Amino acid sequence: MPTNFMVVPVEDGGRRESRHGSVCLEEAREGLTPGGYSVGDDTPRESCPFINDEDKGAYYDGKNMALFEEEMDSHPMVSSLLNKLANYTNLTQGVIEHEEAENEEGAKKVTVTAPQMGTFIGVYLPCMQNILGVILFLRLTWIVGTAGIMETFAIVFMCCACTMLTAISMSAIATNGVVPAGGSYYMISRSLGPEFGGAVGLCFYLGTTFAGSMYILGTIEILLTYIVPSWAVFVAEKQEDEKGALLNNMRVYGTCCLALMALVVFVGVKYVNKLALVFLSCVVLSIMAIYAGVIKTAIEPPDFPICLLGNRSLKNHNFDKCLKTEVIRNVTHTTQLWGLFCDSAALNATCDEYFTLNNVTEIQGIPGLLSGVISDNMWGDYGPSGMLVETKNHASVPAQDSSNDMNKPYVSNDIATFFTLLVGIYFPSVTGIMAGSNRSGDLRDAQRSIPIGTILAIATTSFIYISCVGLFGACIEGVVLRDKFGDSVNKNLVIGTLAWPSPWVIVIGSFFSCCGAGLQSLTGAPRLLQAIARDGIVPFLQVFGHGKANGEPTWALLMTAGICEIGILIASLDAVAPILSMFFLMCYLFVNLACAVQTLLCTPNWRPRFKFYHWTLSFLGMSLCLSLMFISSWYYALVAMLIAGCIYKYIEYRGAEKEWGDGLRGLSLNAARYALIRLEESPPHTKNWRPQLLVLLKLDSDLGVKHPRLLSFTTQLKAGKGLTIVSSVLEGTYMARGSDAKRSEQNLKAAMSAERTKGFCHVVVSSNLRDGFSHLIQSAGLGGMKHNAVLMAWPGGWKQAQDSYPWKNFIETVRETTSAHQALLVAKNIDHFPSNQARLGQGTIDVWWIVHDGGLLMLLPFLLRQHKVWRKCKMRIFTVANMDDNSIQMKKDLQSFLYQLRLDAEVEVVEMHESDISAFTYEKTLVMEQRSQMLKQMQLSRNEREREAQLIHDRNTASHTTINDRAVPTTPDRVHMTWTKDKLATERNRSREANMGVKDLFNMKPEWESLNQTNVRRMHTAVKLNEVVVNKSQGAQLVLLNMPGPPKNKGGDENYMEFLEVLMDGLDRVLLVRGGGREVITIYS
Repeated sequence: MPTNFMVVPVEDGGRRESRHGSVCLEEAREGLTPGGYSVGDDTPRESCPFINDEDKGAYYDGKNMALFEEEMDSHPMVSSLLNKLANYTNLTQGVIEHEEAENEEGAKKVTVTAPQMGTFIGVYLPCMQNILGVILFLRLTWIVGTAGIMETFAIVFMCCACTMLTAISMSAIATNGVVPAGGSYYMISRSLGPEFGGAVGLCFYLGTTFAGSMYILGTIEILLTYIVPSWAVFVAEKQEDEKGALLNNMRVYGTCCLALMALVVFVGVKYVNKLALVFLSCVVLSIMAIYAGVIKTAIEPPDFPICLLGNRSLKNHNFDKCLKTEVIRNVTHTTQLWGLFCDSAALNATCDEYFTLNNVTEIQGIPGLLSGVISDNMWGDYGPSGMLVETKNHASVPAQDSSNDMNKPYVSNDIATFFTLLVGIYFPSVTGIMAGSNRSGDLRDAQRSIPIGTILAIATTSFIYISCVGLFGACIEGVVLRDKFGDSVNKNLVIGTLAWPSPWVIVIGSFFSCCGAGLQSLTGAPRLLQAIARDGIVPFLQVFGHGKANGEPTWALLMTAGICEIGILIASLDAVAPILSMFFLMCYLFVNLACAVQTLLCTPNWRPRFKFYHWTLSFLGMSLCLSLMFISSWYYALVAMLIAGCIYKYIEYRGAEKEWGDGLRGLSLNAARYALIRLEESPPHTKNWRPQLLVLLKLDSDLGVKHPRLLSFTTQLKAGKGLTIVSSVLEGTYMARGSDAKRSEQNLKAAMSAERTKGFCHVVVSSNLRDGFSHLIQSAGLGGMKHNAVLMAWPGGWKQAQDSYPWKNFIETVRETTSAHQALLVAKNIDHFPSNQARLGQGTIDVWWIVHDGGLLMLLPFLLRQHKVWRKCKMRIFTVANMDDNSIQMKKDLQSFLYQLRLDAEVEVVEMHESDISAFTYEKTLVMEQRSQMLKQMQLSRNEREREAQLIHDRNTASHTTINDRAVPTTPDRVHMTWTKDKLATERNRSREANMGVKDLFNMKPEWESLNQTNVRRMHTAVKLNEVVVNKSQGAQLVLLNMPGPPKNKGGDENYMEFLEVLMDGLDRVLLVRGGGREVITIYS
């Protein structure tokens, strides 16, 4: 039965006790290795060492291992590790809680003995007990009669082949390391991940629960139909009401039986386990009685006569003689059978037409093994609900009016029969193959016992089913086989008529077998639900992880009983069986999938001791499971898959993060590697181009994200599509700031989660920010999955900064993206951008298309408008026309171009007339150059102070050996490393003019003629263009502008920043866009 197993310590030598190992191994189940390392993490965890602190001296004293003595805390010696592991054993769920409860009461702890179950007792017999059951005793004869021997062979072969292939896959998984209790749930969740594990685990739980319903319904059917029919609460007055009365009786007695069984499981589950052998004995004795009865029929067939009217089988429990009339003392009397078809007992009474036209015949229902009846039962006889059961070997005169047949005592089909229905009804009879793996903690050698015991049990039960199909068809008359409830054989269980020495052997045996199977289901299902709840992967199931002090799952039992009641209210065993077939088939499907995935991936940890498996067998088993699901009931299959899919998505979005080293991670890795290799074969086509963003973020002093709205804008632009890499740079060395880098990554992930940004994050530690950003631009991404655009925020306070590093880093980043042929997006006033929760009800996105840079300016607004924040904004495109341009024709051409691009936007051509350079432009240029010269003088004086400090430092190197790096922003060594001849000449020229003084800068007169005319013209362009943009787009929600490139001469970097500042002056939200040098939008399909 599904239970959780955990590892607890036992006393070694009766004195020393330790709980360190149990805690360590419990953590190992959560992803920790015995050495205290987290799986996938290189940080040792010293909270749970295998070696106790007081034992260190005993293990580490000496000189032989001195080379490793500093690592002993996190890396225990092999001898000590093996010694600790040897003293631990697996125990069933609840033992820890039970022992702790006893310790609190002062009771003496009981020493736990090692498990001693072998293959036969621990695996073979439990599987036999779970596989053989209610379908064999109540429905197999009916399936043989309805489908025929050949088609029943096909049904049995498909179902048994499905379970055999699943058992092979399960054996491979079960022998690939220790499998704690939990059976298929544990194997699937650890092989395919928590999402699949939780979904299939819950499906397996539902299947086990509905199996309990089926067993209880079988118990009540045997009780009310064959043992004590007089106990029926609802009695039908008319024959057509019999079916409804039976269902109501099943509901009433089934509910009472469920309550009684749940109470037994709640009060004394240990008694259920002790009675398991008794229930198994009932099954074995019943099967032996069947085989003995078959042998007996070859010698002396039993006397079970059936009455036929014409070729129709009659229910013989309302008459005693199969005669129309009988002669008593030379007087002809009518029989009880006459009264069932005629309106009076008189010989001249009006009788049913078919009764009048046909004779009554009595034949043996069990003609025997050598009778040759097997040829008549070879093929099926399907039909609709209400179809009369007829034999083919007797002549019959049909009646013209058959409308009243349903009110006569004919044996008829209670449901419509067809091949696929029988598959769904039969399949539960081969389930139960997980019983051995569920008991792995109790086995002496689980990795040997589980494969052998399970496969032998399936082979044995398959032989029993196949032989029974042939023997039933060879011994029993066809009309009796198709009589589901034994009405034609005086309300006897059909399979019981074949048994020796008495039908009651089968009736009593099957009754107790169904009772035991129901109790086992109500015992195992709650523990499976508790195991899923305690894993914490499904948040809303947390309450079912709790139970009594000894670990008994009280709340899970109540939940199981509630779901089981749903199956009982259905009240039909034939309707419940296909439901649980779906859930079991889905479980078996994923067991095969897990084995196939692990085999194909060839993961290093995949080393099963069971060697007789192959991925083709697993795929064949998986395909067979899927086929049987849709053969049995396509709508039930869809519902089961929908339930599993909903659970999967729920766990994916809301479930706890678990890393169990599952096979799907390996499959994803292989698929990603294949895709990356394919991506690198050729660059993406223009039609497939989308911005793959590298987002450069700044962190504050607490390592938090400085501009979270940059992530919001990324989400709105990307909508989860393509590649997004969110990165940042820390200054320093990785040895010193490694922990800060990890904390920064966690902060980035938290911010990405809060802003719903899907992508990767990466924090680089570099000696300076400039090099760090350069490394990210060059090396971020992998293979063909690299970024093609960089998104960053505008350095808003660059004028007020104490040093020039912020804007110099910015300009160098612009230059590097240009050299790397990557697009660049710079957002001004990023903190003013809308959040993901905002909805811009109106407004425009204005695009100022000044120079063509590949069409990125027109693609970005289209992508933004796909997001609900910008969806209602209109797109406007402005372009600039000079005096010699035809603005009217330009507008027409642009509208035609946009039409071919399938973009909806308003078009406007703005004419910029040639005009004289204004005084304002000269003033702005003069102030810019004065500020630039002042900063150069300030930088010069600072360089002189640094050189003087270097001289003092050189004189005192003997007494001062260290220097605080943070006290000196730029070290002398760094100055010498970057010194060149050009810089030396420039510095000498500056030194000659140094006595001019800073104060002379403020005494300069604004002589416009001495200004750099290139700067004047650029400033003029920036001022004029800004006037036009502000005039047209000041109220726009977002303005996109072409970003001019930086000057080739680095001496004009500061002027470049001033030009951009003037260009964006007076605008709130601005996105500067610089293309990557390739076309990103096309008019072709």
